[in-house]
Amino acid sequence: MRVLLAEDDARLGKLIKYMLEKAGIEVDWVVGGDMALEYALHSPYDVIVLDWMMPGQTGLSVCQQLRKCSYQGSILMLTAKDAVEDRVLGLDTGADDYFVKPFEFAELLARLRALARRSNTKLKEDIVQVGSLALNRSTRSVSRGGTEIQLTSREFQLLDLLIQNQGIVIPREVILDRIWGLESNVSSNNLDAYVRLLRKKISLSDEDVVIQNVRGVGYKLEEQDVF
Repeated sequence: MRVLLAEDDARLGKLIKYMLEKAGIEVDWVVGGDMALEYALHSPYDVIVLDWMMPGQTGLSVCQQLRKCSYQGSILMLTAKDAVEDRVLGLDTGADDYFVKPFEFAELLARLRALARRSNTKLKEDIVQVGSLALNRSTRSVSRGGTEIQLTSREFQLLDLLIQNQGIVIPREVILDRIWGLESNVSSNNLDAYVRLLRKKISLSDEDVVIQNVRGVGYKLEEQDVF
């Protein structure tokens, strides 16, 4: 199971992440609503756990925007707000479940498992074709025009992330975290170097698939018509 945890309380967030990982669950932890929205729109999760009160956008706002974007994954609202009208508001906004702090961790696990079972999140296909570029997740191989391309593990992960979000701009900080992790020393300049190498490796004379730099934001992969 893969979970996105949005919780601005550092102590509680660290504890929940530790306990979930101890239970064998993969966890991405963010501390604000804006980052939660970015992660949710660019990566597949079985369940998203949103704290109601966070800096930037609230969990309620993030939930509402995700549903407006036709997000079909499971969302759990985690909050100290225990009034009936708050529960109703959270569920009406699009949350699948509403869990009040403080809570027993065993019950949180049970709720996450239940939500994951009925999640409508689409599974990633093993083989993805974009123009003349083919990526095979099972064999971790890439080919273009029938010719195999040798990529490093990081380059493969980077290309896979771009393909998953074809046509969508992925912010630099999201790419850095998803590929290297928040605690990594990899810089934005290092990312630029990786992208340049990746472009060089996947390029052909007829560019039907390109990696575009969106100045001041990040990168996106686009399929283009070739005449």
